[in-house]
Amino acid sequence: MISKILIANRGEIALRVLRACKELGIATVAVHSTADADAMHVRLADESVCIGPPPSRDSYLNIHQIVAACEITGADAVHPGYGFLSENAKFADILDAHDITFIGPTAEHIRIMGDKITAKKTAQELGIPVVPGSDGEVKPENALEVARKIGFPVLIKATAGGGGRGMKVARSEADLEEAVSTARAEALAAFGNDAVYMEKYLGKPRHIEIQIVGDGAGNAVHLGERDCSLQRRHQKVWEEANSPALNVDQRMKIGQICADAMKKLKYRGAGTIEFLYENGEFYFIEMNTRLQVEHPITEAITGIDLVHEQIRVASGGGLSVKQEDIVFSGHAIECRINAEDPRTFVPSPGTITHFHAPGGLGVRVDSGAYQGYRIPPYYDSLIGKLIVHGRTRVECMMRLRRVLDEFVIDGIKTTLPLFQDLINNQDIANGDYDIHWLEKHLAATSE
Repeated sequence: MISKILIANRGEIALRVLRACKELGIATVAVHSTADADAMHVRLADESVCIGPPPSRDSYLNIHQIVAACEITGADAVHPGYGFLSENAKFADILDAHDITFIGPTAEHIRIMGDKITAKKTAQELGIPVVPGSDGEVKPENALEVARKIGFPVLIKATAGGGGRGMKVARSEADLEEAVSTARAEALAAFGNDAVYMEKYLGKPRHIEIQIVGDGAGNAVHLGERDCSLQRRHQKVWEEANSPALNVDQRMKIGQICADAMKKLKYRGAGTIEFLYENGEFYFIEMNTRLQVEHPITEAITGIDLVHEQIRVASGGGLSVKQEDIVFSGHAIECRINAEDPRTFVPSPGTITHFHAPGGLGVRVDSGAYQGYRIPPYYDSLIGKLIVHGRTRVECMMRLRRVLDEFVIDGIKTTLPLFQDLINNQDIANGDYDIHWLEKHLAATSE
């Protein structure tokens, strides 16, 4: 059994993992940059180690410093959270070489699913439906031929990375050359790799993802879907479980396809298989081999603690549930609270002068923020997540409206006003939106 876990992350996810460890009776080690010395997870951990100055490359991405912190404190496992080193195969390999357990999938699976071309081929082989596209990397000299075969409009995407970088749409032959060139340049700048591939561009899809957990020995389960269609610049803003667009049969069918695929792959730990969904069809886009930011809404409707499952599997204990044991109950919504101007989305670091989190039945706030906490300007602007659960979607929406009125964060600008706008929108109330809806809404309301 794992006895001490080093949490190689910061902010709300570090605090989330720390809480799970304490519930399991496992000692914790927090690592932090000099900018995060007063962070809540650092205050609450059993031990803490400063691993460098504020820039991520010198601290949270510094593998040697993290391994050294494990050796100094005697930590026998590392939980990477999400972001940073969570999908870094080299990091997993190095931990393995030092006999430190990586709480996540194998390095091999991280590599397979980390490259989008390889991931798509693997998904096809495993029986997962994929969006029509190129067989591999697309070069400028063969882009037109590939695009004509797929049919316009097409989407050019970087094979590495994510977050919308290295992603361009070509709606006609006239757009193609510039789209490919721009995508390659962005990919090279962002990821050090200019390789791109091409797939069919879907007009009004939803973004649906399936949560899976495997034990690495051929057993896997799915925990239903999340609808992550409300996005800005390919970044998720509001997520729901279950999706307003799916019925029970659709949910169980695509979920079982994903679980069966992970059984064949002998996948270990938590992972998410992401799809575009349009006209009743699912199209694989990628797999995230880690815990997702939006995992709490899955926990809300299943009652299963995903971090507990990750640690249990990494300890060799296997899964705590079988597929037939999983019951989906009610509806849950997560709002990502960012330290940003709600109109311009410009980051708003600074000191929180007043912080009051809402409460009550079915309400959860995951945040490392507190009154007097100074948000540093060096990292992602996510400062918290508001998760609301209800017996029905209507009850959930009513509860969310109530808690948004209670949530107070002063001293900085946040995206709370955005959610107060969305909760009163009729399209949102009807669950009638796709991945383009939010950007169109924001453009219309800014005029």
